[in-house]
Amino acid sequence: MRTDETGEGRQALKALARSINRVLDRGGQAAGAIPGLMMFRQDTPTEPQSCMYEPSICLVAQGRKRVFLGEDSYVYDANNYLVSSLHMPGVVHILEASAETPYLGLALRLDQRELAQLVLDSRLPPAPAQAPRRGMATGLTNVALLGAFQRLIDLAAEARDIPIMAPLIQREILYRLLVGEQGDRLRQMVSAGTRTHQIAQAIGWLSAHFRSAVSIDELAARVCMSSSAFYQHFRSMTALSPLQFQKQLRLQEARRLMLEEGLEAATAAFEVGYESPSQFNREYNRLFGAPPLRDISSYRRAAAG
Repeated sequence: MRTDETGEGRQALKALARSINRVLDRGGQAAGAIPGLMMFRQDTPTEPQSCMYEPSICLVAQGRKRVFLGEDSYVYDANNYLVSSLHMPGVVHILEASAETPYLGLALRLDQRELAQLVLDSRLPPAPAQAPRRGMATGLTNVALLGAFQRLIDLAAEARDIPIMAPLIQREILYRLLVGEQGDRLRQMVSAGTRTHQIAQAIGWLSAHFRSAVSIDELAARVCMSSSAFYQHFRSMTALSPLQFQKQLRLQEARRLMLEEGLEAATAAFEVGYESPSQFNREYNRLFGAPPLRDISSYRRAAAG
């Protein structure tokens, strides 16, 4: 049954929306007070935008969003959460939002060490052996999950309670995910020896070393896989080849450097590993839909209101 079709579910969603609004109205300091938790409000639908997803759960209290991963599309709203088990690029499109009923959502970063420890502590069965699947999926939201997020958000008003209470509530959220319909996916991510875990390790290394030239053979060797198997499973999980993945990491970081640190395009390109400014401009335009200078100028105008 849809969450918003029960009285309890509707009340839980309304309470969550009020809490997100209340925290965001206090400004950035309150919104970032709880480690790993981000909250979002958007008054209008958006054009598709490239972004990077961390291992995380994304929840919607109001509105609807679509994420593209390669040719796959994931739509989620108040009845469905999105879980990403890997660090990977996607394209985000907010479908439903208005000034009267803004899009309200949140994302909680998944701590992989905590997930692994929780699997052991709760004595959950090992992840079933199966071929790697996409590193992104949707699951049905329930009142218990909404309630846990409600209590987590409300901690923003009690700063002294955050260091003690936030880890406990986040652990509850992780547990509810592990015993839910996407639990197998998350257990594969943290279970040593599974293909999913090996690809996750490779992505972790690539995310930390994306500036350096790297070969598929080198990446495969790092996680003890043959090159052909590594390429196949990497593409199955991310919808990208390893080198396409690295390219998107570079371009996303270059965009951040220009936006947040004020670097010029040529300098940002060099910082992320490009040797040819013209190649950087072509690939940036292909990913973000505009050359660097125009894209950054448009973003800043939109942010200024």
